Amino acid sequence: MLDPVLEEGAGAAQPGTAPAGPEEVSMPPVPEASVPHVRRRWWLASGALILLALIWGYTWPLMKSVLDYADPFVYAGMRTFMGGVLLISLLPVLRRPVRPKAFWSTFLLGVLQTAGFLGLMTWALQGEGAGKTAVLTYTMPFWLLLMAWVFLGERLKGFQWVAVAVALAGLILVLSPWKMTGGWSPFMAIGGAICWALSAVVAKLLRRRHEVDLLSLTAWQLFLGSLPLVIVGAAVWKPPVWSGTFIYGLAFTVLFGNCLAWILWLYILHSLPAGTAGLGILLTPVIGITASWIALGERPGGFEGAGMLLIVGALLLTVAAEIVRGRRSRSRSGT
Repeated sequence: MLDPVLEEGAGAAQPGTAPAGPEEVSMPPVPEASVPHVRRRWWLASGALILLALIWGYTWPLMKSVLDYADPFVYAGMRTFMGGVLLISLLPVLRRPVRPKAFWSTFLLGVLQTAGFLGLMTWALQGEGAGKTAVLTYTMPFWLLLMAWVFLGERLKGFQWVAVAVALAGLILVLSPWKMTGGWSPFMAIGGAICWALSAVVAKLLRRRHEVDLLSLTAWQLFLGSLPLVIVGAAVWKPPVWSGTFIYGLAFTVLFGNCLAWILWLYILHSLPAGTAGLGILLTPVIGITASWIALGERPGGFEGAGMLLIVGALLLTVAAEIVRGRRSRSRSGT
């Protein structure tokens, strides 16, 4: 059972509002000191979302180029294992907890977020364009909306159902099941998105039940999740070509795409509701498509292009609706 103290909005009236009932009860106003804190936290989380979108958006065409020089599982195993070891080695230097807390929950998080998501996404990227793979992977927020409704009690609003339906129509156009010429790569990208959504739910539940250090959690989930990828990479071992592109791509994805990005993502999950966090990173596929078009010359076909526009449009509209809803809520509560 979840700790009721940590439930978001469970069973408690918000400050500055009156509970339903025949008698009007005077509630204490929101402390003035808390208003700047709430706003500062919202701005920090928003800044983290933008930075994360820029890092991951640029990473898509870079990863596609790196896969010209390495097997996808060898590359995925190298980037995650090196990132995990690097972060764990920094824990004692930064005086953070070295031992993992809630080991099995952290291991499950790593299997889903690192092995499942990154492994399937990298595998899909080998056989598909970077822009298309990015869009399919970033259907994650829609899976997360449904999972957060079931597991976290974050109910879907009316407009969110419309957005899910529009995105589903776009997904069908991108997959083009009447053609089926893209092999299994699109489905692996969707599988990676589902693993990522499940990992977000696990992360929210884990941080509700346990007080964990963010850097320690990031380091251990990355390291533990890298182990299945290392095993698969060793089984299919093909030595990478140590070109300048491969070295630069590996270094960037280890330092920024893994270490910094996952710290930002877990911070965002801690600071915002899961559904909002998932919707907030939807600038990433737009950046990924644009960067892939410029760097790799990828141009989607008719059905693919229309489907990608529907998915990205549904994502952006949902973000806009979430922002409006958040402003109205803050206005009603006096913040």
